[in-house]
Parts: sequence; structure tokens; C-alpha cells
Amino acid sequence: MSAQSDSPESEDGPPGEAADSPTDGREPRSHREQRVAVVIPAKDEHARIAATIRAARSIPSVDLVLVVDDGSTDDTQHVARGAGAVVVRHSVNRGKASAMETGASVVAMRDLPGAPARLLLFIDADLGETAVNAAPLVPPILAGKADCAIAVLPSQTGAAGRGLVTGLARRAIQRDTGWNPKQPLSGQRCLTRAAFDAATPLARGWGVETGMTLDLLTQGFAVVEVPCDLRHRASGNDLKGQLHRAAQYRDVAIAISARRFRRITHHRPGGGTEGV
Repeated sequence: MSAQSDSPESEDGPPGEAADSPTDGREPRSHREQRVAVVIPAKDEHARIAATIRAARSIPSVDLVLVVDDGSTDDTQHVARGAGAVVVRHSVNRGKASAMETGASVVAMRDLPGAPARLLLFIDADLGETAVNAAPLVPPILAGKADCAIAVLPSQTGAAGRGLVTGLARRAIQRDTGWNPKQPLSGQRCLTRAAFDAATPLARGWGVETGMTLDLLTQGFAVVEVPCDLRHRASGNDLKGQLHRAAQYRDVAIAISARRFRRITHHRPGGGTEGV
């Protein structure tokens, strides 16, 4: 152990532009052949999405930036398209997991026959110009040193959480896999197509990252954390922020419980052993 796709309802736009885990015998992937698709789930992010896209297009090896507009009520889709991204839109909000699955499905359709599947670099829509600093997530995957690289962000201005949700996710991952992550809730992550497919269907709601990490580690994929100087909006200590953290805690707890239940039912005495 090392540390169902939704069909897009609409698609438009140009095709974009261009650590402490053992290698486990993996062969380095070719930098010249392997390309990277940036997938950005977005809802009501018209103010920041253009800057995020422009910065993401500057990341080496990126030849496709895809925005999944998850039921926005503002001008997100048009601003994103104007900034050079391919845009897929959900007519209603389906949640981050569904947006990620839709994005990965569209990227697969745009992969060239006979060429390696693009790596998937998921980033948040509100990173703005700091999105280019997600670049360090790519090299460990290109070099075959890991199957998934997760960004460790610096302290965010205005953040008011007490670490309850992070602690819940960290304890569960450590208990079930032996790995103690610094930021288990980080949504900025680069992974291979094989790793993404192994983690689907994704956990719903705010449990998507915790569920993905648990699924990958329990299946033997290598996961590393990489420091990245990324900045996004932080949840404050007002009622909205507290409700957000309560929803996070609920969804993370559900993701953890679902995976434990699945492991128990797949490893019952006399019932054989199935993959997680």
C-alpha cells in the first residue's frame, strides 16, 4: 500500500493550450508524449474564472483546460469560454463529484487514439492567478513516482475553521491506510487516468477528496503531498462559514463510513475477498 460519469449537457470552446513515496518500479512517463488536462469544476465563479484559466494554461505540459459549469446562475460559462477554456455545462447543480466525473469523461473523449491518456489536474475555480502554482503536482506523476499528487497549501487569509473536519479525515486515512496526510481535504490534485477510474464512483458532496484518497491507498496506488503556493477564498466564522463546515463534516463522515462498510461486506469470513 502506498501512500459513473455524467454525460455533458453542453460543450463548447477551443481545445485549450498548451513527496515521500517510493517509485515502486514504475517506469518514467515520457514528457514529450504525456499531456495534462486541467479540469475546473465551477459554480458562480465569473469574477475569478478567467484569471484561473489563464494561469492554468501556463502550466507546463497542459494542452487542455476544461471548465465544468455546474449549474451557475451567473456568466461563468461565457467568461470561461472567452478565456480559452473548453466549457461543459450542467443545467442544474449536481455537485463537485459529478462535475469531476463529467470533466474526466470529456477529457477521455478528447484524448488522441494511440496516445497516452492525459493526466488529470483538478483545481478549484477561485484560485485566480495563483493557479499556475499547481504546476509542482505534475512532475511526480510524469516521472512515475506517484499515481496521485495532492497540493499542500499555505495558511489561507481569513480561514476560521478549527480543524475538526481535517482531523476527522486525517484520522480515518491514517487508521485505514497508515498514511498521515497534512491536508486530506485539498481538492488540488493531479492523477493518472487509471487512478481516477479506480476511485470512481466518487464520494458525493464534500467527502469527495477523503473518499478518493482512501480508495486509492487501499487499492495500492501511490499518493504524495506536494507544497504549492495556492490561494483561494477561505470560509469565515460567520453563519455561512459554520454551515459550510457542518456540511463538510457530514459528507466526510459519510464517505468514511461508506468505505468501511464496503470493506467489511467484501471481507466477510467464508465470503471471499473482492477488490475495494
